[in-house]
Amino acid sequence: MWVARLMLLGSGELGREFAIAAKRLGCAVIACDRYAGAPAMQVADASEVFSMLDGAALRAAVEKHQPDVIVPEIEAIDTVTLARLEAEGWRVAPSANAAQLTMNRDGIRDFAAQELGLETSRYRFAESREEALAAAEAVGLPCVVKPVMSSSGKGQSVARTAAEVGSAWDHAVANMRGDRPRVIVEEFISFDTEITLLTVAAADGIHFCAPIGHVQEAGDYRESWQPAAVAPVTLRSAQEQAAKVVEALGGRGLFGVEFFIAGDRAIFSELSPRPHDTGMVTLVSQQPNEFELHLRAILGLPVAPITLAGPSASAVILADRDSERFAFEGVGEALATGAELRLFGKPRALPGRRMGVALARGAMVEEARTLALEAAGRVRIRYEGN
Repeated sequence: MWVARLMLLGSGELGREFAIAAKRLGCAVIACDRYAGAPAMQVADASEVFSMLDGAALRAAVEKHQPDVIVPEIEAIDTVTLARLEAEGWRVAPSANAAQLTMNRDGIRDFAAQELGLETSRYRFAESREEALAAAEAVGLPCVVKPVMSSSGKGQSVARTAAEVGSAWDHAVANMRGDRPRVIVEEFISFDTEITLLTVAAADGIHFCAPIGHVQEAGDYRESWQPAAVAPVTLRSAQEQAAKVVEALGGRGLFGVEFFIAGDRAIFSELSPRPHDTGMVTLVSQQPNEFELHLRAILGLPVAPITLAGPSASAVILADRDSERFAFEGVGEALATGAELRLFGKPRALPGRRMGVALARGAMVEEARTLALEAAGRVRIRYEGN
C-alpha cells in the first residue's frame, strides 16, 4: 500500500530533511510543532502548532488531517495518547511502543539492560537531590547526571565529587522536559570513542549503516564523521545488540543506536526511534541518507544497497544569544572551501542552539573533519544591533 499522508510530530531540522525526502517521493506532509515557522513547516503541505504533550490537541490534529502514518520526530510527546491512537488503527512509525519506551531514559535503559540483557553502564534513577547523592554513591564517582526526559543533551553534566552531584541535579531538573523531576545517574565510562549505529528495520530485514563517530559538549553533538574506526569484532557486537533492541521495539523505520566503545566492548548508551542528529553527516556520506532510509522503511520500499560515498564529516553552527532578528554572514566563504551547508531556517536564535551544519568529504576522515570545522567556523551570525 502506498502511503501518501505523513504527520510529523516535531518539525526541527531533522524533520525538515525527512519532509524534503518525503516530498521527493510524492508524499503529503503535515508538520506539527510547539511554535510556528519551525524548519519542517517551511517545506510541508500543512502545519499545526501545539504542544506534543497535549494529548487532546494531538488527537484533534490526527483526526483533522487523517494521516496514513504518524511519524514522531521528538521525544516529548504524549505517548499514552499515541498508543491509544495506534490501538484504534492509526499507524505510528516505527511504533507507539518504541516512542513510549524511548521518550524517557528510564524506560529504554531498563528495557535494554533488564529485559534484553544488553551491556550498559551501571545506573540508578533519582527523584530528589538526596536520591541523586545516594545513586552517585552506588554507581561511583565520577558519574553522569541526565534528566530522564530531554533532547539534544540538555541538562546533562558530569559530577566528579559528591558536592557536584547536587549542582548536577539542579542543572538536570532546570533543563528537563515534562513535569517529572527525575534523573538518571550513571557510571562514567572511560571510553575510546562514541558511535551512532544507524539501524534500519525494513520489510526485508535489518540493515546497518557504517558507524558514525561523534564529539559531544555538554551532552550535545558538535561534530560527527563516517565511517568511525571500530574493530570488526566490536562492530559485530554493536550490530547484534542494535538488532536485538530494534526487533524487540517493533515496527519499521530507522533507529539511531548509540554505543560507547571501550577496547573491544560495545556498551549500549541510548536509542532514538528516528533519524539521529549525528546522522546529518549522511547527507553527503552515503546513499540513501538516513532520512531517505527512514522514509523507505516506513513506506515498505527497498532499502538496500546502502553505499558509502567516502570519508565525510559534519560540524554544527551555533547561536550564542537570544534573538529573532539575525542573519548569516560568511556563507560564500564557507562554500568556497568545497564543503556544503544546511542552514535550518529556525526563526529564533538561542544560546547554544544549532542553526546549521557544515558537511564535507575528504580522502580521510580527519581531512573531512578539518574541512567541516573550517567551513562551519566561517559562518557567522549577525544579530540586529551588532
